[in-house]
Amino acid sequence: MKTIDGIDTERLAVSKRSAHRRRFDWVRFAEAYALLGGIVVLGAIFGVLRPASFLSWANITTILGSQAVLVVLTLALIIPLTAADYDLSVASVLTLSGMIVAVLNAQHAWPVGGAMLVALAAGVVTGLVNAGFILYFRIPSLIVTLGTGTFINGVVLFMSGSMTVSGVSPALTEWVVIRRLFGVPLAFYYALALCVLLWYFFEYTTAGQRLLFVGRGREVARLSGVRVDRARLLSLVASGMLSACAGILYAGTIGAADPLSGLTFLLPAFAAAFLGATSISPGRFNPWGSFVAVYFLVTGITGLTILGIETYVQNLFYGGGLVLSVALSQLVRNREAQDFG
Repeated sequence: MKTIDGIDTERLAVSKRSAHRRRFDWVRFAEAYALLGGIVVLGAIFGVLRPASFLSWANITTILGSQAVLVVLTLALIIPLTAADYDLSVASVLTLSGMIVAVLNAQHAWPVGGAMLVALAAGVVTGLVNAGFILYFRIPSLIVTLGTGTFINGVVLFMSGSMTVSGVSPALTEWVVIRRLFGVPLAFYYALALCVLLWYFFEYTTAGQRLLFVGRGREVARLSGVRVDRARLLSLVASGMLSACAGILYAGTIGAADPLSGLTFLLPAFAAAFLGATSISPGRFNPWGSFVAVYFLVTGITGLTILGIETYVQNLFYGGGLVLSVALSQLVRNREAQDFG
C-alpha cells in the first residue's frame, strides 16, 4: 500500500477510475436517449403553446399513423447503409411498387393480393440489378442507384401516362389506415413490427452481425472469412423489397398512386437514417434510432405547422436535419474508432 501524507494513493486511483466510468456511462446514456428526450421537450413546448390542437388524441394518432411509410422506407435504407452502400433508388422503388398496385388492380382488375406480389417482385428485381452493377462492375453504389432510380422514374411516368392512378381496392386502404388499434391506424403497427424484426436481425443473428462487420471494414471482413459480396447483395435486395413494401403502404394510405409524390420521401428517409445513427445505438445505423428519428422530425414539423409557420419549414427541418445528423454521426463514429483503436 502506497501512501502520501496518510492518503492511500492506490485506493484513490481506483476511486477516480470508477468515478470516470460512471460519468462516462452517463454521457453515453444521455447521448443514446437524447433524441427521445427531444421528442418529450418538443411535445411539452407545443403542448403548452397549443394544448387543444397538439395534445389532442386525434393529432397524436395522425402523427403515428401518417409516418408509417417513411419509417418503413428508412428501415429499408439503413440495411445497405449498414454495409456502407448507398441506395438512392429506394424512393423510386416505392413509387414504382405503388404504381404497379394501382395499375394492375384499378385498371386491369387484378386482385389486390396478386398486384402486391408483383410489386414486391419488382422491388427484389431492382435490388438484384443494383447489386449486379455494383458488385460485378465495381461501380460505386451512389452512382448505380442514382441511375436506376432515375430509370425507374421514367418507367413510372410511362406506366401512368404522367397521371395519378386512383381506384385502388378499398380492401388495401381498410387494412392500412381505416382499421385501427387503440385509435392508431394499422400502418403504424406494421412499421413497428418491421422495426422489431430488423432489431432482432442486427442484434441476434449471425447474418446481421456479419453485415455490421462488413460495414466496419470490407477488407478486414473478407480476410476474416466473411462473404462480403454476398452480404452486400442480400442487403440491396432486402432494401428493394422493403422499399416496395413502403410503396404498397403508400398506395393503401392515399388509395391511389402518384408518379411523383413518392420521390419526396428520399430526403426525409436519409435525414432520419443518419439522425437515427446518433440515437439508441450511437455510431451505427440502427432500427430503433431510425424509428425515433422519424417521429422526432415529424413532431417538430407538426408543431410548427400548428403554430402557423409556413410549409417551407418541412424543407428546413429535413434539409437541416440531414446535414446536422451526418455531422453528428461522423463525430460519434470517430469517437468510437478512437475508443476501440
